[in-house]
Amino acid sequence: MSYPGYPPTGYPPFPGYPPAGQESSFPPPGQYPYSSGFSPMGGGAYPPAPSGSYPGAGGYPTPGGYPAAGGYPVTPHPGGAPAYPGGGFPGGQMPGGQMPGGQMPSQYPGGQAPYPSQPAAMTQGTQGTIRPASNFDAMRDAEILRKAMKGFGTDEQAIVDVVSNRSNDQRQQIKAAFKTMYGKDLIKDLKSELSGNMEELILALFMPSTYYDAWSLRKAMQGAGTQERVLIEILCTRTNQEIRDIVRCYQSEFGRDLEKDIKSDTSGHFERLLVSMCQGNRDENQSVNHQMAQEDAQRLYQAGEGKLGTDESCFNMILATRSFPQLKATMEAYSRMANRDLLSSVSREFSGYIESGLKAILQCALNRPAFFAERLYYSMKGAGTDDSTLVRIVVTRSEIDLVQIKQIFTQMYQKTLSTMIASDTSGDYRKLLMAIVGQ
Repeated sequence: MSYPGYPPTGYPPFPGYPPAGQESSFPPPGQYPYSSGFSPMGGGAYPPAPSGSYPGAGGYPTPGGYPAAGGYPVTPHPGGAPAYPGGGFPGGQMPGGQMPGGQMPSQYPGGQAPYPSQPAAMTQGTQGTIRPASNFDAMRDAEILRKAMKGFGTDEQAIVDVVSNRSNDQRQQIKAAFKTMYGKDLIKDLKSELSGNMEELILALFMPSTYYDAWSLRKAMQGAGTQERVLIEILCTRTNQEIRDIVRCYQSEFGRDLEKDIKSDTSGHFERLLVSMCQGNRDENQSVNHQMAQEDAQRLYQAGEGKLGTDESCFNMILATRSFPQLKATMEAYSRMANRDLLSSVSREFSGYIESGLKAILQCALNRPAFFAERLYYSMKGAGTDDSTLVRIVVTRSEIDLVQIKQIFTQMYQKTLSTMIASDTSGDYRKLLMAIVGQ
């Protein structure tokens, strides 16, 4: 099966790629279109679950149970070592006071982790802020974009109005119509008219969703250094089908094996966790086995808090294979048995990126929208803005669960996502972000 506007020619190449003289054919010719189960919308939304089972009923803590937006207290790590930057995270403090993986300390006064459980009202199916436009006409939209870029100056507002009100699938059709009508590549035209964060945001919106995830992973491991938090954000949160599609797309578009790249760019227990995630073999049965939850809680306790040292492989096995509803039940059983929440135990037993990865999985089991809300908050908190993270999450969640992310963001930080975006961005970039997020 082929998709209109695919391959995505004209996307920003990585340093040293494509080879000199071959820029017009990036990515390499003959490797498109990539099919075998590819969904132009990246697999669509996470499947709605039966009421109360995914990730499970619960309730938000009272507003007083959330930390103030100004920051989270850090409880010293046992033994006196700091629990956060300087205490185990590679490279120490992130720019703008961010923590690797966008994680917050899990130890709070009273031992309560404030990470909210997803209430029953949000388990009936998630919702994006962008829906497919009705009365859609790809040729009309292509004409609007052509006029917006023709002549002197660029009508950015016209571009914003079109791209923020079309689904990813419809944007692929606009790309195909543009080339049919004008014999030109829409992406190349847009790149020549735009720059900076606005260009990055527009290009992300026009990439097929699976390609964008694969492209983001490649970019995170390209060149010197590795953006581990990007690997965590994508590989620890996607569904099995999405991960399998990403792995295939990564191979077909970049001619590389994702698992091999991960092994060459990461190490130790963190590498093993990401390799496990790459398999796309997590149990996705929505029913919960409470006996297994009790047994897994006991095993995790014996592998961590209940012994000197940590059996990391036990944590990897359980967190990489169990379904998210099952993990949520395990966390509840663990809290009853150990009188401590599992997130806190992971903070005590692990450090660095393996800690961030394990916590990301547990946080998604409790409340996936809250995980992304937290990542968005820390992308903008403090000096400077992590624009790549802001763009990536807004774009990838815009058709899946951005409505729920906005709701929980307000609950967690006592301010709306759009307010924070408005104060941290400017110009057409801000206009387009605000149009996607909505008020």
